[in-house]
Amino acid sequence: MAPEAFPGVAWWAVEPQPAAARPVEAAHAIETVFRLEAPRVIAGVTRIVRDVGIAEELAQDALVAALEQWPRDGVPDNPGAWLMVTARRRAVDLVRRKEAYARKLAEIGRDLRTTAPPEEPADPDGIDDDLLRLLFTTCHPVLSAEARTALTLRLLGGLTTAEIARAYLVPEPTIAQRIVRAKRTLARKNIAFEVPYGPDREARLGSVLDVIYLIFNEGYAATAGDDWLRPGLCEDALRLARVLAALMPKEPEAHGLAALLEFQASRAAARTDPDGHPVLLKDQNRRRWNRLLIARGIRALGRAGAVSPRLSAPLGQGGSPSGVPGPYVLQAAIAACHAHAHTYEDTDWTAIAALYGLLAARSPSPVVELNRAVAVSMAQGPAAGLALVDALTAEPSLRDYHLLPSVRGDLLARLGRTAEAREEFVRAAGLTRNDRERQLLLGRAAECGA
Repeated sequence: MAPEAFPGVAWWAVEPQPAAARPVEAAHAIETVFRLEAPRVIAGVTRIVRDVGIAEELAQDALVAALEQWPRDGVPDNPGAWLMVTARRRAVDLVRRKEAYARKLAEIGRDLRTTAPPEEPADPDGIDDDLLRLLFTTCHPVLSAEARTALTLRLLGGLTTAEIARAYLVPEPTIAQRIVRAKRTLARKNIAFEVPYGPDREARLGSVLDVIYLIFNEGYAATAGDDWLRPGLCEDALRLARVLAALMPKEPEAHGLAALLEFQASRAAARTDPDGHPVLLKDQNRRRWNRLLIARGIRALGRAGAVSPRLSAPLGQGGSPSGVPGPYVLQAAIAACHAHAHTYEDTDWTAIAALYGLLAARSPSPVVELNRAVAVSMAQGPAAGLALVDALTAEPSLRDYHLLPSVRGDLLARLGRTAEAREEFVRAAGLTRNDRERQLLLGRAAECGA
C-alpha cells in the first residue's frame, strides 16, 4: 500500500567541537532554526510594521545576521529568541527611521524595545496570538483563495515555493507569482493585523482551515528533503487548530479539523522506524499510537456532531449522517475508523469507503478519488480498486503525483502482476522528492523482483 498521505537534549552541539567543524555545525543549526522559527518571527515583526512583506524581509535580515555571527561566536542558547530579538530591533529601527511610519510609531509607542504594543479593541471571542493574527490576515477575502493559501503556507508554514507548488500540483512560477502579488495586495489595501470577529471571521474560516490542514500535512508527510516527518509543522498546525476550535465553538468544521489532526498526530511515533524510515499503516505498532490524542480527537469529533444539525449519528462507528457534513468532519470520521481498529485487520474498510464516497460528493478531487480507490480495494478487492485508479491515469493534475503510481503498484502487486507493479514503484520513486519515501518505494520495487 502507498505511504500515508497525511523535543530532551538540545539538538545543537553541547560539547566543544573542532574549530573547523563549527561553521558546518552553525550552518546546519541556522537552517534548522530558521525553518522552525520563521513563522513566529514574521508574525512578531508584523505586529510592529503591519506589513507581511516587510516583516518577511526583516526576518531574512535576521537570518543574514545569524549567518555572519553564529559561525564566529557559536550558536546561542536560545536561537529562536535570538532571531526574534534581532528582527524586532531591525523593525523598530525601520519604523523610527522612516517618516512614512510616523503614525504607526505613535500607535505602538516610542520605546518598542522595552514596552509592549498597545492593546487592540476588545473582542469577547478574541485571543492574543500573533500566529493566529497572521493567519487571519493572510487569509483576508481581498486575496484570491489560491493566493491566501500560498502566502500563508510560505509565511506560517515555512514552506518553499517548490513545496507549495507540489502540494497544489501546479507549476512553481505560478506559486511564486501568487505570493508576490498577495503581499503587494495586503500592503496596498492596508489590511489590519488582527483576528476578526463576527461575519468577517466567518468569511475567512474556509481558507484558514485549508491552510492549517496543508501545513500539518506537509509536516506529516514531507514532500521533499531527507526526513519523512517534520514535527514542528505538525505541532504548529495542531496548536492553531485547537485554538481555532476554541475560538469558534459553534463551527463544526473547526472541530472537524481539530479532530482530524488529533487522530493523525496520534500515529506520528509509529510512522517511522528507529532509523527514520517510513512505516506503512498496516505495519505500524498500534501500541505506540498516542491514546491521549485519540481521545482528544474523539471528543472533538463529538463536538462537531453536537453543533451540526446534519449529523444524526456518530460518524466512523457505523452511523449514517442525515445530510452530508463538511469535508473536515468527514476526513476526521475516516481517521476515527482507523483509530477505533485495534489491528489493521479490524479496520472497517466498508465504512471508510462509504465515507470517502460522501467526501467525493461533497468535495470532489482526483486525490480524494485516489484515496477512495484504496479503501474500495480493501473492502471489495484489489481489482475493484485498480479499476478506479486506472480511470485516474489520464487526470492531468495527477501526472506527476507520485502516489498515483505508488497506489497502482500496490494493487498490481496484490493481484500478482509483479512485473507491472515493479515498473509503477520505480516510476513513483522517480517522482517523489522525499529521500525516505524514495527508499521505501525502491524497496517495494525490489520486492517485486527483476
